[in-house]
Amino acid sequence: MQKCLAIIFFIFFSACVAAEDQAIAKHFAQQGIDGAIVISSLHSGRTFIHNESRANHRFPVASTFKILNTLISLEEKAISGIDGVFKWDGHIYANPDWNHDQTLGMAFKVSCVWCYQELARRVGTEKYRNYLRKSAYGELHEPFDGTNFWLDGSLEISAIEQVGFLKKVYQRTLPFSPSSYETLRQIMVVEQNSAYTIRAKTGFTGRLKKPQIGWYVGYIETSNDVWVFAMNLTVRNEKDLPLRQMLTREILQEKGLIDNR
Repeated sequence: MQKCLAIIFFIFFSACVAAEDQAIAKHFAQQGIDGAIVISSLHSGRTFIHNESRANHRFPVASTFKILNTLISLEEKAISGIDGVFKWDGHIYANPDWNHDQTLGMAFKVSCVWCYQELARRVGTEKYRNYLRKSAYGELHEPFDGTNFWLDGSLEISAIEQVGFLKKVYQRTLPFSPSSYETLRQIMVVEQNSAYTIRAKTGFTGRLKKPQIGWYVGYIETSNDVWVFAMNLTVRNEKDLPLRQMLTREILQEKGLIDNR
């Protein structure tokens, strides 16, 4: 079933896409990095794709799963809302941003692994199976570790599938309540001004899987449209991580979807 959905996405997007966009390709070439990006209009269906074969390839979801995981956790009352608190147990993590109590909003912003693992314990594996199936979200390989499946490669998704999922999130067609959607909408904001709002999430597979994959997914709301995007790249070392946002921003500017602010 999931493979059929991937084919449907492929056919839909292929109908809207021209040949390889050299204006987009040059940004990846300038960095000498292998990656893909999909940018699609919610209203017109107009779509740009760089590296279509890679855009259809599934990679581990990493922290981009926090988008769906947040909706699931809110719906299951595993956390009370954007100001719901996670109590730090004193364990020292390599990321100093994790070494204190967190709210849900903070945990999303800093990709706090231990916070979302706590949510996973509260939600439970069977409910995850059900929500993943109902959301047609990528592919979950069984058996899986209930607190690591988005980190260890058990759950994979393609850039094209990410875009399809995010369109459903924006349109609120998935089985979640208005309050869950609204909390996620607030949490996802990374930039907001008079011309547009960007809501997005990064992801990085780290050293658990090879090759290491970096993600940046989200959407831009403008005065007359919503553009959904998903990009991934092969991370050669941690110096490449800022390229996720940098390349996406350059390409969005190239297409005239955001300005140079």
